Amino acid sequence: MAEVIGDDLNGFITTARNKGSVPADYPVPYAHTPAFVGSHITGYDNALKGILSNFWEGKTREANEKINLIGGFDGYTVGNTREVKRMLDVMGVDYTILADNSEVFDTPADGEFRMYDGGTTLEDTAAALNAKATISMQQYCTEKTLAYAATHGQEVVSFNHPVGVAGTDKFLMEVARITGKAISAALTKERGRLVDAIADSSAHIHGKKFAIYGDPDLCLGLSAFLMELGAEPVHVLSTNGGNDWLEKMTALLASSPFGAGCHAYAGKDLWHMRSLLFTEPVDFLIGNTYGKYLERDTGTPLIRIGFPIFDRHHHHRYPVWGYQGGMKVLVTILDKIFDEMDKNTNIPAKSDYSFDIIR
Repeated sequence: MAEVIGDDLNGFITTARNKGSVPADYPVPYAHTPAFVGSHITGYDNALKGILSNFWEGKTREANEKINLIGGFDGYTVGNTREVKRMLDVMGVDYTILADNSEVFDTPADGEFRMYDGGTTLEDTAAALNAKATISMQQYCTEKTLAYAATHGQEVVSFNHPVGVAGTDKFLMEVARITGKAISAALTKERGRLVDAIADSSAHIHGKKFAIYGDPDLCLGLSAFLMELGAEPVHVLSTNGGNDWLEKMTALLASSPFGAGCHAYAGKDLWHMRSLLFTEPVDFLIGNTYGKYLERDTGTPLIRIGFPIFDRHHHHRYPVWGYQGGMKVLVTILDKIFDEMDKNTNIPAKSDYSFDIIR
């Protein structure tokens, strides 16, 4: 429930229960996006905390060995959630996804399936109280939710949109620590494939300069991966990033020689990014569909990674998390690099000395 009506939602629920319109045992969470305050990531956090409060408040926790995993506000929810579930299944981890919308947004138009299939059941949501830990893949989408889980005796761990080798390593090692499950040989082999791919592509991506904009966690994850590739995230901008994000982003850039001279910008919009692209040009821009206007105005090639992506189809069906997701992101970046190389070397007898068949 969004905007102004959302602010009154709790009153509506209370009134309906008092009048007997809604049975006392019928779950109606006080879960709405923020009206006038915050952004979609704040709304996600408020809604999820409201749902968990509805099912957990006043209940006694009976601790078990399961873990809860939260994806956060994610434009790749279908691909990412499925990839995370696959990795946890390979490790033999017992888990609950809060909330599992991978099928909800990917239901075939077929009579065998009901509309908006999948989801996390009411029973699993209530039982998630008993988990030993709750893990969030995106810290800034779940700050209130994790704090709430911690008050119920759970260990809480958060990540920042883990993309690439180091990000996935950290995620899997934390899962292994919490659950006592070993990281399987199959996942280790996937890691090796990604490392090989990065090495094979280093000559093309090393030293390239990028500008990134998007949600706070996305910017942190992609910046870390770019530096892992030997690229430079020169401008990193997050409109809904705050001072805490700015400090964390600045520390991340300072942790690598590829972050030298790079800067983060919190609370700035794409007009600010437009100015940056003119005053300190970069090779590529990474962001959502709205970046096409910046590409048109500044000539900076856009790589579509983020949310929302309106002018391309099916991106949400592929992961960007995990080793497999890292491979997808790497290929997406390289494809744009090669497209630009071809576009700039395609004049016969003038520039086509580099119009190569093999890259």
